[in-house]
Amino acid sequence: MASIKKYFLTGFLLTFLMVTGCSSEEKAESERASNSMPKPLTSSSYNLYKSESCGCCEEWMEYMSDKGYHALIHHPENLTAVKSSLGIDSEYQSCHTAVFENGYVMEGHVPAKFVTQFMINPPDGALGLAVPGMPVGSPGMEMEGRFRPYNIYLLKKDGSTEVYASVESADQQ
Repeated sequence: MASIKKYFLTGFLLTFLMVTGCSSEEKAESERASNSMPKPLTSSSYNLYKSESCGCCEEWMEYMSDKGYHALIHHPENLTAVKSSLGIDSEYQSCHTAVFENGYVMEGHVPAKFVTQFMINPPDGALGLAVPGMPVGSPGMEMEGRFRPYNIYLLKKDGSTEVYASVESADQQ
């Protein structure tokens, strides 16, 4: 009788150890996979690189603040060099660059709606979003009800781009 109990106890312990070992291995595998995923945004703060004299950058920053995003402002001597070091090609540059804690960049007058959408589900290989130039009617560039349609570009780490969204009217922002 004692040997039967010992047999069942040994079998139970071996089964328990195998199950626990497998779940630990699955947990480690899951952790490795999550480390390769884009980091979620855990703060609404960002670093804003801009010229000290740029008024539309201030307007965009206030607009973003109203939407819950808060800037730490930097006025680098060479703003173009900052943009280049971040991987933003000259044809997609604008007057300011926002860099979020998770490493994603928002170049120019990107509407908060699209910043939030991007941060919730960033595409694979993404560097960030860009609105080149300073389109009239975009956030921070409002001018007496005037609006010019514009594209928001997805910037990729490999240097390629694609249209992320087309904004055809002010109410789409």
